[in-house]
Amino acid sequence: MSRFSLASLMLLVSIAVPLQAQAKASAGKFTGEDFSGVYQCTGDDAHEGAYTGTVTMTLKPEHSRGSYASYDFKLEVPDYGTYLGHAAANGRHVAMHFGLQDPTTHDYGTGIAVMKKTKAGKWRFHKFYFEPEFKGGNTGLEDCVIK
Repeated sequence: MSRFSLASLMLLVSIAVPLQAQAKASAGKFTGEDFSGVYQCTGDDAHEGAYTGTVTMTLKPEHSRGSYASYDFKLEVPDYGTYLGHAAANGRHVAMHFGLQDPTTHDYGTGIAVMKKTKAGKWRFHKFYFEPEFKGGNTGLEDCVIK
């Protein structure tokens, strides 16, 4: 059975304390990029075809820290309705969960997007989404640019 020497213990402490401090610092305030805003979108749904919509994302700073961000998410699609949900980001990668307000349609899903800037410096994203129960399963693509 091996024994820790005082030097080994001090080495472990010298490594652990800065790591703990670093973890606490990153668990503090939000330091990432804020994607809040209203986006104009065009999409292509496997079942419904082409559509347009408006996405609104609102940062929830009390639930965001370091490069991790939490958002309220809303997608409004004319002639279909309003999809409410939330989004979680790590850097510029964003996962989005959404659901039509009428739950009987089973029109809900999860999307993944990467945020980028246009040449004009505006946020935009390209999203792939999956809806496991809508009309036997569904996917789609969406491109959105902040207004």
